[in-house]
Amino acid sequence: MNETIKKTEDFVRRVLEDEATGHDWYHIERVWKNALLIQQKEDAGNLFVIEMAALLHDIPDEKLNSSEEAGWRKLNEYINSLGLPGSVVSHIVDCIESVSFKGGRETNLKSIEAKIVQDADRLDAIGAIGVARTFAFGGKKGQPLYDPEIDVRTQMTNEEYRTGKSSSIHHFYEKLLKLKELMNTDAARQIAEQRHEFMENFLKQFYREWNGQA
Repeated sequence: MNETIKKTEDFVRRVLEDEATGHDWYHIERVWKNALLIQQKEDAGNLFVIEMAALLHDIPDEKLNSSEEAGWRKLNEYINSLGLPGSVVSHIVDCIESVSFKGGRETNLKSIEAKIVQDADRLDAIGAIGVARTFAFGGKKGQPLYDPEIDVRTQMTNEEYRTGKSSSIHHFYEKLLKLKELMNTDAARQIAEQRHEFMENFLKQFYREWNGQA
């Protein structure tokens, strides 16, 4: 199993080495570490499934592929080449499918492994790293830092979430500030508290500077 983990680490490094939207190898590595920490604190879940899903969770992401279908083909081709039991492959793939926020959709998480990986990914979207990734992604998409004329979107389809008009600051209200309450595990909720507070303080300072008050 350790050989498979190492092989998968090398595969993901190669695929995401030039990624510039905040979904690069170092994001994967942080999610991997977060998942290991949550698993340890919760003392639950199949560690191999958790590690594999954490490592592979962005491979099929439609943002990083020509299409969602192309992303899933890439994942399936790789994971099917490993010779793992079908039940293990299904478990890993189910975890990966459950991770994405996709406009705030509710997902039916079927396992503790899926809950841990989703929490690990969401933790990397908040706090200081989350702030940095938000502006990296917004810049890549050509979005403004902030536009007070734009309304914060509430209910969105996946298509609206991906392509609708927004700004990096709006992304805090449309996603990041919601994540603390969406954590599945006690361990992740505890970690999220301080990161959430950091984002709130960042926004207060941002508006002071935006309005010429700082």
